[in-house]
Amino acid sequence: MQNVSKRTILWIVPILIIVIFWFVYGPKKITDNEYITYIKQEKINENAKTYEEAFASSCEEGKWIYFKTQKEQHVVEFEGTCPQSETMKKVNLQFIIEDDRSDYDLNVLLLDSVQQTSEIRDQFIDQVVSL
Repeated sequence: MQNVSKRTILWIVPILIIVIFWFVYGPKKITDNEYITYIKQEKINENAKTYEEAFASSCEEGKWIYFKTQKEQHVVEFEGTCPQSETMKKVNLQFIIEDDRSDYDLNVLLLDSVQQTSEIRDQFIDQVVSL
């Protein structure tokens, strides 16, 4: 009986160490920082609307997330449910932001978890601005 409890402890300790490392060093999604603020305040296509205003007026359940890629790129992602072709679709739109927050690039658009072309991405943004 004593051997069984020692073996149990020997299994629990490494598992606890792995869990602690996961929480400390694992991926983190940040929902408020200077990169999110930067992209929210950017004007769309020299329009009077900012990204924050456009998505807030046309999309539901929207949230902004920041993360850093393995290549040290700063990425801000909008997640929400937005109108597309007469139906509501789950949307993920990513922006890659320069380190000094002087410029950004539109990256990937996912509609219902399916990656779209850059043309469809641009049409989607134009549609969001017009609503």
